[in-house]
Amino acid sequence: MRELEPPYDWLLAGPPWLRYRVVTQLLGQPPASSETGAAREALLSDPQVATLVNELAAWPGEALTRHNDAKHPLHKLVFLAELGLRASDPGMAQVVERILAQQAAEGALRVVLNIPPRFGGSGEDRLGWMLCDSPALLYALATMGLGEDQRLQAAATHLASLLRPNGWPCAVSLECGRFRGPGRKDDPCPYANLLAVRALAALPGWRDSPACRTGAETLLALWRQRRERRPYLFAMGSDFAKLKAPLIWYDLLPVVDALSRLPWIRGDPRLGEMLALLSAKADGEGRFTAESVWLAWKEWEFGQKKGPSRWLTLTAWGTLRRAAAAGEM
Repeated sequence: MRELEPPYDWLLAGPPWLRYRVVTQLLGQPPASSETGAAREALLSDPQVATLVNELAAWPGEALTRHNDAKHPLHKLVFLAELGLRASDPGMAQVVERILAQQAAEGALRVVLNIPPRFGGSGEDRLGWMLCDSPALLYALATMGLGEDQRLQAAATHLASLLRPNGWPCAVSLECGRFRGPGRKDDPCPYANLLAVRALAALPGWRDSPACRTGAETLLALWRQRRERRPYLFAMGSDFAKLKAPLIWYDLLPVVDALSRLPWIRGDPRLGEMLALLSAKADGEGRFTAESVWLAWKEWEFGQKKGPSRWLTLTAWGTLRRAAAAGEM
């Protein structure tokens, strides 16, 4: 990695919703410090954050019809968790309880799905789960501080039960009918493995589990075989490498962000290659610029490609700092 430092002053001069993560993640301020307290107050009172929280009050909201629908409440929930909101913060407790109240008997967390008949579904809105949505809910609630909740532990146990020797497949609940993604049934689904690893990495009791290790190895193997394999049409080429926020899809930054959370995998040369690719995207001041955007998030500072994004910069540096902690860079 080039000898750069995070642009601390530039980051702190950003919007109020950003400062909490800068203060805690990059500056390492303890939760009880006055600086952290002020940053949390700024986060919770920010109008853009309040708008997202208010929108989630209608959970579960509209049916999920495609998993990269950037405007869907699922992705807004994950983003709020990554900003630093907790399950006990104003407006969130009701949302969290609604999610947990809709947990499947087998343990999976569910969303409302609508799968057209031509893809094996009923064409109706139904509660269900897929491995390309349920682990995102598990990750969000764990990140919001519920990692020890037995309902989340049940969700993690169910997630682990679906693992195969080559990683997580495309798996769905009975409510999804005959749906299966566009790939060979024996292949692992790259996106499902990304979401599963990220979710288990957020649960201390699961971070070092055989399931998490298998999923991480699957992601690393897919990177090494990226020129030969495109399981379920997920490639790891030029589009994969583009920086984009929020971290919704199967791209470079979401993959390395998830893997960097696993202390036992730091130092793996395959991860090092991806981290080097990420690091090379920083400008001379250590800032990162979006190379693609979600139009649903165009009102946020990372929803443009004209200049550096503080949120992308913070996310990239958080990833690089976690990885560098083991000295492999």
